[in-house]
Amino acid sequence: MVSIADAKKPDAKDISVEGTIEDKGEARTVNTKYGETKVCDAYISDGVDRIKLSLWGEDIEKFNNGDTVSVEGGYTTTFRDQVQLNVPKNKGKLEKTS
Repeated sequence: MVSIADAKKPDAKDISVEGTIEDKGEARTVNTKYGETKVCDAYISDGVDRIKLSLWGEDIEKFNNGDTVSVEGGYTTTFRDQVQLNVPKNKGKLEKTS
């Protein structure tokens, strides 16, 4: 596990981090190369720092503000000058820990 501050490095790979979901936004529909799907922006915080986390598809309903979660195998991208954490569908894991 790394701190969220350490996870905020651009283009980081294979990140494992824990935090609490904050500021979960509204789901919106987007078109991807795989077709139409829903996405929702949220932030996870470790009490010191926070990072944007994209919730896709079923994960939007699984997680709510205040949930403590762990991310395994995540990676970061930069969009509009903001580093965000992503969880790959096949190799990543996003789980509620409490």
